[in-house]
Amino acid sequence: MSIPTFEEIMLPLLKYISDGKIHDNKETEIALAKIFGLTDEEINRTYQGQNAKKIFYDRINWAKSYLFYAGLLNIPKRGQFQITEKGQNLLKENIQSLNTKYLLRYDEFKEFYNKNRKISKKENKEDEQEVIDSKTPYERMDEAYKEMRELLARELLQKLLEVPFDKFEEIVLDLLINMGYGGSKQEAKKVTQKTADEGIDGIINEDRLGLDRIYVQAKRWKDTVVGRPEIQKFVGALVGQGAKKGIFITTSTFSKEAYSYIQKSNEMKIVLIDGIMLTQYMIDFNVGVSVQQNYEIKRIDTDYFDE
Repeated sequence: MSIPTFEEIMLPLLKYISDGKIHDNKETEIALAKIFGLTDEEINRTYQGQNAKKIFYDRINWAKSYLFYAGLLNIPKRGQFQITEKGQNLLKENIQSLNTKYLLRYDEFKEFYNKNRKISKKENKEDEQEVIDSKTPYERMDEAYKEMRELLARELLQKLLEVPFDKFEEIVLDLLINMGYGGSKQEAKKVTQKTADEGIDGIINEDRLGLDRIYVQAKRWKDTVVGRPEIQKFVGALVGQGAKKGIFITTSTFSKEAYSYIQKSNEMKIVLIDGIMLTQYMIDFNVGVSVQQNYEIKRIDTDYFDE
């Protein structure tokens, strides 16, 4: 199944700690993962960005925070929590689900929620209906980050198709060098040659000492799908150069047959980079982009307050 939302976690979390004992984060994460039948991949899946949190763990923490502000559990110590009498009384009602809207019946939670969240109003013919966002703040930031990154990637791809070919060659070399290949731009340019079909060919060093070399081919195509025949020609070029590693870059896409062909190539190590992947690498390795704004996410340093 998919990773449950923090609202879907609230009731199972409350039931799990209904024994009145003190529980900790790690133990509860393991227990809830079993309850929801999550795979290891789902448990360890993270948000995007550097040092991103695990999604499931983050949602558990937000579920725990909401239950705390509603007075349904206590947090006696960092990373530990236990159910309160109010929480026990709620479970006696045998409710089938628990969400933010339900918690708003508790005055202390309503005060917390209204101070920290703008509740939008949706116009209705008869009355105004509260629309409550069930996403955690971290999830909303992650979604905004993804949206801005996708927009930036589309803009980059359009730029790659518009710039003069010399600039396209420079961009490809800058990317490979930023990724740790080719040594310097001057060294990389020495072994790069243009082709007649809006492409470049070249051989770059895999390491600064030149102990291993990689053959590179880049095609600036818009609507042409790169198929198996092109990849076979590329493999032939590798053989002619005595190379066993190659990178084929295109601003368009590759066919399924192209991917299938390289998977069967045991003697050659070939990487295919399509337009989408190319722009993602450009973003990751700061080629053609610049940082516009940084946001720091901070949390309480409990060690500072301990004697």
